[in-house]
Amino acid sequence: MVDTPHGSRPAPPDVLGPVAGEPAFDGHRPPRRELVDDCVHCGFCLTTCPTYVLWGEEMDSPRGRIYLMKQGLDGEPMTDSLVRHMDACLGCMACVTACPSGVRYDRLIEDTRAQVERRHTRPPRQRALRGAIFALFPYPRRLRLLRGPLRAYQASGLQRLVGRSGLLPRLAPTLATLESLAPPLTRVPRPPRRVPARGPRRAVVGVLTGCVQSAFFPDVNAATIRVLAAEGCEVVVPPQGCCGALSMHNGREREAQGFARKLIDSFTRAGVEHVVVNAAGCGSSMKEYADLLRDDPRYAERAAAFAARVRDLSEILVELGPVAPRQPLPVTVAYHDACHLAHAQGVRAQPRALLAGVPGLTVREIADPEICCGSAGVWNVLNPQPAAELGDRKARDVLATGAQLLVTANPGCLMQVAAAVQRLGGEIALAHTARVLDASIRGLPVSALLQPASSAR
Repeated sequence: MVDTPHGSRPAPPDVLGPVAGEPAFDGHRPPRRELVDDCVHCGFCLTTCPTYVLWGEEMDSPRGRIYLMKQGLDGEPMTDSLVRHMDACLGCMACVTACPSGVRYDRLIEDTRAQVERRHTRPPRQRALRGAIFALFPYPRRLRLLRGPLRAYQASGLQRLVGRSGLLPRLAPTLATLESLAPPLTRVPRPPRRVPARGPRRAVVGVLTGCVQSAFFPDVNAATIRVLAAEGCEVVVPPQGCCGALSMHNGREREAQGFARKLIDSFTRAGVEHVVVNAAGCGSSMKEYADLLRDDPRYAERAAAFAARVRDLSEILVELGPVAPRQPLPVTVAYHDACHLAHAQGVRAQPRALLAGVPGLTVREIADPEICCGSAGVWNVLNPQPAAELGDRKARDVLATGAQLLVTANPGCLMQVAAAVQRLGGEIALAHTARVLDASIRGLPVSALLQPASSAR
């Protein structure tokens, strides 16, 4: 990372890539020219783009990146500049919401990143870091193996000692980021394979347990299953691996397709009516399986049918309507729109409607909700300094609401904001939407949700 007049930003990679003069993009799924041409360069995206907000650089805005894509389609080579600016994008899709022309920047950036990943040779240090990330994060079993050592590290007091020393961020910023993001771990039993509906059965749903969610937030999965069962759903938890979201968002197309095929097979065998997801990034990617597998003769139709059955937890609960009585939770909450829920999936009203249905609960809005918290999958691990700047900005806006509890629907956001709150010396509890609903349905006290984000760190 290097400091610039616009703040800290990713350093340009040492490009070893295509032969000089070779066009940036090959014939396999380049960014589509008709989508590039939809951009009229009006600038409505600028104020919602986190990297443009940080650095004020035209090429670190969506319209600037689209201009680079157009150059690539016109035969320009894959330059240092193109790779650096595509890597810097968080993929938050706030620009998709802001664009009056309906530009599908989401499709453009994913197709471009796949080209970069195939055709650009990264320097050894970057290859090693990315290799380690993608050998670990998409594999729930491997992540769960970390729980024991991490719990011992947290319980021993060594985490506090390392934090007070201040050495880790200076010596190993990536490791420091990972250490700061790790939530306090508790023992939660693995979910059963099938849970009957309470009362008359209204639907049969499958639940994605996720990678990071299952390893570090198993309480969220447990709460999700209890809430669905209480609302009349028979819940199935089939054997499953990664949904491919991290791979898809980082240009690892073939890897993402492999994960998607396996997940489609598993949930198809389970015979469920809907696939319920409680992690925003996973849900947005699973809803795009039809595009991801559009060229696969065996899976194209199956992927489209699968994607049509995917629902965020808040979507399915609002579609069904509440039947389980809610008990009061006298608490003031700030609701944070996870980018891949609000921008990528267009799900904003449903979580707020569910929270409004809890007696005694008051929702406060956060300033600049369209600006990403800086998590963005693994972007905060690859770019720790600018991610921390975005996290601190979001944490300040959250703390300014005066709420006791921050509620959101994505594990990455929970970890990112918790780390930022700690850096700022603030205090607020954090919870997934599922845990709030579960506490109300079960009649738990508010104190069950109000452990400050910094208290266990």
